[in-house]
Amino acid sequence: MARNLAIKISNDAIKYISTHRVARLSTSDTNGQPHIMPICYDFDGLYIYTALDFKRKRVELFKLKRVTNILNNPQVAIIIDDYSDNWDELSYVLILGHGEILENGLKRDTAEKLLRTKYYQYSQSLTPGCPILKITPNKIIEWRNQQE
Repeated sequence: MARNLAIKISNDAIKYISTHRVARLSTSDTNGQPHIMPICYDFDGLYIYTALDFKRKRVELFKLKRVTNILNNPQVAIIIDDYSDNWDELSYVLILGHGEILENGLKRDTAEKLLRTKYYQYSQSLTPGCPILKITPNKIIEWRNQQE
């Protein structure tokens, strides 16, 4: 089911999301049990994409915990953060949204190209046509410890 973007994303959040290279994706199963993992992602200004690549996995692609969770409960959270021992430099962007699996179509193809451009490793490890997880942000929380 396609969802419309219902929020405005600040320019600061767009820059923060776009310039980082790793995030943590949180999903939960139908019992509310959380599952969190690091992801490589790209952001087109509206949606966040991460590949369900075919690199070594313990289970089949569509039996991965994050995939089964999203299929049963599409509510997800993504956190992108900066840590520093100087706590004045701490910051994060928390994205609450709706996840869906793209298996084909123009949006999936475009997302694959974005990911291949951002991560040179995908030139060898991303199987063409692999499913892509698309996250539609519903709420974005920005936080910086810096004094303005």
